[in-house]
Amino acid sequence: MSVNNCYHCGADCGKKSIEFNNKYFCCNGCKTVYEILNANELTCYYDLESTPGTIPSDINGKYNYLENEDIIERLLEFNDTETSVVEFYIPSIHCSSCIWVLENLSKLNQGVTISIVNFPKKLLRITFKNKRTNLKELVELITSIGYEPYISLEDADSKTNNVDKTLIYQVSIAAFAFGNIMLLSFPEYFEVDEFWLEKYKHLFRLLMFTMALPVVFYSAKDYFISAYKGLKHKMLNIDVPIALGISVLFIRSSIEIFLDIGSGFFDSLAGLVFFLLLGKFFQQKTYNFLSFERDYKSYFPIAVSLIKNDKETNIQVKDIKKGDRLLIRNEELIPVDGILINGNAAIDYSFVTGESVPVIKISGEKLFAGGKQTAGAIEMEVISSIEQSYLTQLWSNDVFNKSNEKTIKNITDSISRFFTIAILLIALFGGVFWYFYNAAMLFNVVTAVLIIACPCALALSAPFAFGNILRIFGYKKFYLKNSETIENISKVDTIIFDKTGTITSSDKSQLTYFGTALTDIEKGCLKSVLRASNHPLSRSLYEYLEVDTLQEKPSKFNEILGKGIEATINDFNFKIGASSFVEAKAVAVNETSIYIKINNEFKGYFLFKNSYREGTKEVFKKLGAHYNLVILSGDNDGEKEYLEKLLPKNTRFQFNQKPEDKLDFIKKLQENNNKVMMIGDGLNDAGALAQSNVGIAISEDVNVFSPACDAILDAKLFNKLPEFLILSKKTISIIKASFVLSFCYNIVGLYFALTGMLTPVVAAILMPLSSITIVVFVTILTNWMSKKL
Repeated sequence: MSVNNCYHCGADCGKKSIEFNNKYFCCNGCKTVYEILNANELTCYYDLESTPGTIPSDINGKYNYLENEDIIERLLEFNDTETSVVEFYIPSIHCSSCIWVLENLSKLNQGVTISIVNFPKKLLRITFKNKRTNLKELVELITSIGYEPYISLEDADSKTNNVDKTLIYQVSIAAFAFGNIMLLSFPEYFEVDEFWLEKYKHLFRLLMFTMALPVVFYSAKDYFISAYKGLKHKMLNIDVPIALGISVLFIRSSIEIFLDIGSGFFDSLAGLVFFLLLGKFFQQKTYNFLSFERDYKSYFPIAVSLIKNDKETNIQVKDIKKGDRLLIRNEELIPVDGILINGNAAIDYSFVTGESVPVIKISGEKLFAGGKQTAGAIEMEVISSIEQSYLTQLWSNDVFNKSNEKTIKNITDSISRFFTIAILLIALFGGVFWYFYNAAMLFNVVTAVLIIACPCALALSAPFAFGNILRIFGYKKFYLKNSETIENISKVDTIIFDKTGTITSSDKSQLTYFGTALTDIEKGCLKSVLRASNHPLSRSLYEYLEVDTLQEKPSKFNEILGKGIEATINDFNFKIGASSFVEAKAVAVNETSIYIKINNEFKGYFLFKNSYREGTKEVFKKLGAHYNLVILSGDNDGEKEYLEKLLPKNTRFQFNQKPEDKLDFIKKLQENNNKVMMIGDGLNDAGALAQSNVGIAISEDVNVFSPACDAILDAKLFNKLPEFLILSKKTISIIKASFVLSFCYNIVGLYFALTGMLTPVVAAILMPLSSITIVVFVTILTNWMSKKL
């Protein structure tokens, strides 16, 4: 390669070449890409027989079919002519390094804006700019760096992928070997002195060795790969001591049987791998449970307005069918793909693409699931039924990920780092002692320490505890985004509640009108304007007005969150909202109210008497004993006096808060090291929910799903909130207790190892027993504590 040509792109470097690893690059960008590929052993990207950086000859032309527009349309999940989204199933994803490389595709191709990996399902989701790259280039790129996607047009239609059964095969092989090796080991356990057993002893041992081979080199291979990757990146993850323990078990056992000095520990080896894989299998099932491809278990509390025979009814998202006509209000998410029928559509696709500039659509154009309507109400016809996983993909988007605090997974890895160092030191000191005391015991003691200290029970604690508690919460209609949410809940010291729609029940509000009587036409126009809004007060007033909505739709609609609505319909200019917004004198100063101005003439106001959710007083009383409580509301302080009597004395009140005020309020608390939980009503509190350490959206009978939240709670279960929080804290305590229990087993095992008394029968009992005990311990305790729910 000439110094004048870039190793990555082949461009002329001139005199500005950058040297790295005896190679030359035209800029830091090319050098960075090379470093990424080189660090992750993916330099196959560079075909040495042709110009470096071009597509390797073995795949050149292989994906020409991706230039066909019909095929492209079937594969793309989203395409608004500017930005597209595609999802690939990539079987070769296997470790954290794979995730790192694939989530940095933007450094390899500037047309890529976001790439996100769903590791348990081996899915890669790419958002890209159509003018900068295309589907064929992306597929060729990821194939050239070693991640060929599985593409099937049948799968493109059904949106399903072939299930990767590798883990099932690994568990099955380990289970088969474990059972049979245990059976063959029984005579060795009890040292039965019988002619035929003694005669065929060597055959039995050879069979055990043969069955152990696929366990080590196939079933346990991922632990070796992960440990290697961790060490390569100078990290001692929990797979390092596990891989070390498996290696020592296999090597020592092989030496013993081939030198005829013992029967080895092949039973313990197979049992160890089996229980580890069983924990991983359970964890994978937990992720599948969280994927919501379980049709939300028919009770996920997300609904949308269906228009049928000119009447509106709320139905669950899962019940949407092709051909249905839906009403999407201002600030609501579009749950399915459809065709715009009428209304002013300005769709914010930031949940999908990361870009917040609204896309204007006209009648007859396609609308994609995941967009948020921002210009009033629209009506659309459904062209495909709900993809339940789509909302989850939005919920899992990295755009909404919060600060990387230490999680139990990180704690487990941290413990394993010190654990590994401690075990190596114990083995070293044990070896030194026996070297001087009885050198013949040196090998047995050192290997025994490394065998018995394998932290398989430690690795099983968190997956089983979190998996079980997430299952219980989901069954009780409290849906958590991920297991980290449980940990974050356990750290909370301050809980903030929105008022309207959160602690108040919108369907029981009492309304009274004061002012100039409105004509039926004005009421009809007002109801048509309110029809577009998703705010709880707007929804209550819309239900209260006993007139039909007009056929005409607002020609202008602008809803300013925290203030009110400006709209034009039938030559009527409406201003609806707070007194300051409509520029009217506040009459009901200390009451929750909506003021109305029509054609610059103040008409009057609707006064709300809120009905608070059942059990509100008891909920705040229980929470007040353990948390700092705050009411953070955009309403005025009209009900402050009543709330002060209803709620605990230590409750703090903040009224007349705009959305940005709420966000700033939470930021200030966090700057003072407070861990904040925000409980709101979804999209109306999206900013505050995203800023808080834990954001919980209360869901009633409207589409309030927000990717910014960490959990969704069915409004009917509001009175169970304290129990959910207590159970989250206790779950963390259970995991920590299981860590202690795991260490106790290790201490007992180390006693046998250091004293030279670790025999195959002791290992065969102790190692599986520790794993079984941990699984039973966390499962029984989480089930027992959840009975209060």
